Amino acid sequence: MPEKFSLKDHLFNAAKVHKIAVEIAQVYPALAQHKFEEEVLQAFPNLELKERIYHITSCLKKYLPPNFEQAVMILVQALPAPCNPLLSDNDFGDFIYAPYTHYVAMYGCESKYLSLSFSALEEITTRFSAEDAIRYFINAFPTETLAQMQLWATHSHYHVRRLASEGLRPKLPWCQKIHLPIEAALPILHKLHADTTRFVTRSVANHLNDISKTHPSLVIAALQQWKSTAQQSEAELHFIIKHALRTLIKNGDAAALSLLNFGSNTNIAIQNFRLNQSLQMGQSLQFSFDILAKDSGKLMIDYLIYFRSKNGEVNRKKVFKLKQVSVQKGEQLSIQKSQLLLEKMSTRTLYPGEQGFALQINGQLVQQEKFVLLTQQNNAKERS
Repeated sequence: MPEKFSLKDHLFNAAKVHKIAVEIAQVYPALAQHKFEEEVLQAFPNLELKERIYHITSCLKKYLPPNFEQAVMILVQALPAPCNPLLSDNDFGDFIYAPYTHYVAMYGCESKYLSLSFSALEEITTRFSAEDAIRYFINAFPTETLAQMQLWATHSHYHVRRLASEGLRPKLPWCQKIHLPIEAALPILHKLHADTTRFVTRSVANHLNDISKTHPSLVIAALQQWKSTAQQSEAELHFIIKHALRTLIKNGDAAALSLLNFGSNTNIAIQNFRLNQSLQMGQSLQFSFDILAKDSGKLMIDYLIYFRSKNGEVNRKKVFKLKQVSVQKGEQLSIQKSQLLLEKMSTRTLYPGEQGFALQINGQLVQQEKFVLLTQQNNAKERS
């Protein structure tokens, strides 16, 4: 039986540690290379992924010169060649350099080191993203860091430009919160939305999607402005808009749907709707229906399940994407779908009893129903 894949072992292992140890020793011969590698690896079996980053950072602190300026210059000089600046996407870099960015954040986040720390992060981020490290500086020195990120937004290397967006995201996974107003990043996003690389524009779109969860009107206004200025190609701007609005689209936001040309006036008729009214846990909820289009247009068809909570309230809404389609006046579509319902889903536990169901087309609820989810015991009793 093959071994289970371990991300932490894939990203942080003996070969990777040896790699950086050799690179550092080449520019800092005084490094006790064997002891450094041994101490780093000794703790790995008991550490998770981020803990390994912190542990390597501590070992760097122990085995490099105590003076921050000297130590950080050694790390920068030891770096390999930057990620290929001619690429446009999917070149995230090597995780083994994450401890270098964390080292700068831990020991260089002081006013006297700001210029050196920014320069170091600029270099390191072209080998591995400094999106987590820069957030320490945003919180400690917001004015100075925002000014630096404005400069990075026009940098020649797309990894540095991406950092200007990604580091400022309000809801960046795995990273500490930042305490800036949402609006603070908008001037940088205005610059970066016209970037020629998908790695950067995807970050811009993800950033806007973060903002949309609390300030949807800001996102709609920004995207409308970008459409009017036409600084980005039509195809790439469509990607940004679609990716940035994914949460609002799921929630049926009318302004978001309008930006993607899904009209709010859904002139259709739902016919022949069928839904199994009861099913056992572990079976599939099956439904089908026909759509008669009374006008031509684009339809975004979703379905919603309102799951029962542990205390019996039917209030845990989950939106599922079903279909996007263009229809002509008088056209009829037939749609059917099965949705497996397990007691232990990947993101939730299901509880037996009455649940809710709805069809949503272009953000409008067009059909609402109820169904009952049975346990095996309930189902057996009904048959007896």
